[in-house]
Amino acid sequence: MSLNAQLAAVQSRFEETAPANLKDPILQTQKEIQETFDQSKAIQVGQAFPAFRLSNAVGEEVTLEGLLARGPLLVTFYRGEWCPFCNLALASLQKHLGEFEAKGVTLVAVSPELPNQSLTTTEKHALQFPVLSDVRNQLAAELGILFRQPERMRDVFKTLGHDFQARNGDESLEVPLPASFLVAKDGVVRKSFVSPDWTKRLETSVALEWVDEL
Repeated sequence: MSLNAQLAAVQSRFEETAPANLKDPILQTQKEIQETFDQSKAIQVGQAFPAFRLSNAVGEEVTLEGLLARGPLLVTFYRGEWCPFCNLALASLQKHLGEFEAKGVTLVAVSPELPNQSLTTTEKHALQFPVLSDVRNQLAAELGILFRQPERMRDVFKTLGHDFQARNGDESLEVPLPASFLVAKDGVVRKSFVSPDWTKRLETSVALEWVDEL
């Protein structure tokens, strides 16, 4: 089953089984972001990916320059370990990690979660590629992929037991949109996937096709 078929199945189960106090605000928020997101504000193919210094899951500093010294990157942004769609996307990348490595490409995942939360994600999902913390979403904002969830979502997360203060170090409810960027060794974005629909992700097979086109 393709990644997006798995994601669609998760969404379908949610819509069929979730109580109205959770389903209604979530679906309303999904609709709003898809109607309001301006794709032109996001970083575009041909532009330089911004330099960054982010902590990995064990608190070590990782830089764009250091990663590019190894070769091209596939940088994937996810909302957090609480997001089932994100977890499926990360699992798909991990499953195909060897294929990316064979092509000389480094996988990098980025979320606004604090390093201790990223460590949980790394261990829980047995990820063998860097998981970085974009605390307060500074890099996501620079890339034009930041979304501030409406206040109606605060009660949803409370009901689900998701503590943004503990996870992200703030209570802003800001998250990156699902996004993946293929960054060539020269630091230029060669391919881009940004979706205002958090139930969609870049198919891993397509990402591997991207790499072949470098």
